Amino acid sequence: MAARNFDMIVIGAGPGGYVAAIRGAQLGLSVAVVEREHLGGICLNWGCIPTKALLRSAEVFHLMHRAKEFGLKAEGIGYDLSAVVKRSRGVAKQLSSGVGHLLKKNKVTVVMGEATLPGKGRVSVRTDKGTEELTAKAIVLATGARARNLPGLEADGKRVWSYKHALQPPHEPKKLLVIGSGAIGIEFASFFNTLGAETTVVEVMDRILPVEDAEISAFAKKQFEKQGMTIREKATVKQLDRSADKVVAHVEQNGKVEKIEVDTVISAVGIVGNVEGLGLEDLGVRIDRSHVVTDDYCRTGVEGLYAIGDLAGAPWLAHKASHEGVMVAELIAGQKPHPIKPGSIAGCTYCHPQVASVGLTEARAKEQGHDVKVGRFPFIGNGKAIALGEAEGMVKTVFDAKTGELLGAHMIGAEVTELIQGYVVGRQLETTEADLMETVFPHPTLSEMMHESVLDAWDRAIHF
Repeated sequence: MAARNFDMIVIGAGPGGYVAAIRGAQLGLSVAVVEREHLGGICLNWGCIPTKALLRSAEVFHLMHRAKEFGLKAEGIGYDLSAVVKRSRGVAKQLSSGVGHLLKKNKVTVVMGEATLPGKGRVSVRTDKGTEELTAKAIVLATGARARNLPGLEADGKRVWSYKHALQPPHEPKKLLVIGSGAIGIEFASFFNTLGAETTVVEVMDRILPVEDAEISAFAKKQFEKQGMTIREKATVKQLDRSADKVVAHVEQNGKVEKIEVDTVISAVGIVGNVEGLGLEDLGVRIDRSHVVTDDYCRTGVEGLYAIGDLAGAPWLAHKASHEGVMVAELIAGQKPHPIKPGSIAGCTYCHPQVASVGLTEARAKEQGHDVKVGRFPFIGNGKAIALGEAEGMVKTVFDAKTGELLGAHMIGAEVTELIQGYVVGRQLETTEADLMETVFPHPTLSEMMHESVLDAWDRAIHF
């Protein structure tokens, strides 16, 4: 069978790949996308989206318990974990089929199967029906990443889970140990803790949410402990003794090893890129610690071969992958897109309270030699937050004292994952403190705290 030729072939149909394919098609390219498992990738099927559906259930459950505070009555409050999971899977399925519809609408050819690159400009796909050969001048690798397994702490789907098992839990955890306090670990800890599991989080670094600003991490820790979580920082899980109904974890902290008995462990210790089995080494692609090395335009150094998203390294965020997909498609179509600035990509964690940030932390800004001005504003000083019954939180802004450049913004509290975009736009437009101070924020909104935090950096806050 003769090889089918395209202008562009995308390997992987996650938020990087399917977006690259659609943008390429919009620009008049003939595009094929190869996917081995699910359209929408991990994000839509086993990551961002279904976890948000679970966390929404937990949030509603938490609010039901607070009904009395709001002058409401709710009695006999309970939950059905299988129904919560079923809703989450339904949301994922709806979006996954939506991706299929978008690809079809944009006349993108979808080939379901496992891809390898036997040579430059060539893709061989193993499908149900045999092997199909495709060729293109431009190939975009968007194969994503998977959970990292540490020796001895491997997920088995019974008592030790990866994020995938946690999304379709085989049993309900009563005593839970979460290894790793990045976004994935903390979101699952938050979910199961809200449903009543006795939850312990172990983090090897000196604080939880280690990529966030230190003040935000400290605030989060306090809130999680108030909710009954046990947080262990600068701690390592040395081994797991597994039996049919429990796991005994050996946790080392301050030179001492303590045994903790739980019924479930969730391992969330990072990710590794899906680089194997593609034939990348033979093509001369450089791989560093499981990630493909690229330049600012996602070029691999091999002519016509690009890598985007989690495969191409941090930050491991779906929206970064999508934006890279658009940029690469435009590059292939002969346009002149701007490279993506990692410092302008926001990170969001949907625990309770939510955490969101963009740009430099205060410590990093100082390390880079900036003379900084820092502003803060607490949720307790905001009318809307009090009316919502969500008075726990803060907004923190970091500016360059000389130029007024907004270097970073960090938030914790209700709906901050929605608020952060205001600062993202500000950074994109190279805004200064003066621009932000002169911006009129609507009242009563949570967004007013963003204004007050800026004012506070120059000792001008009104409401605190």
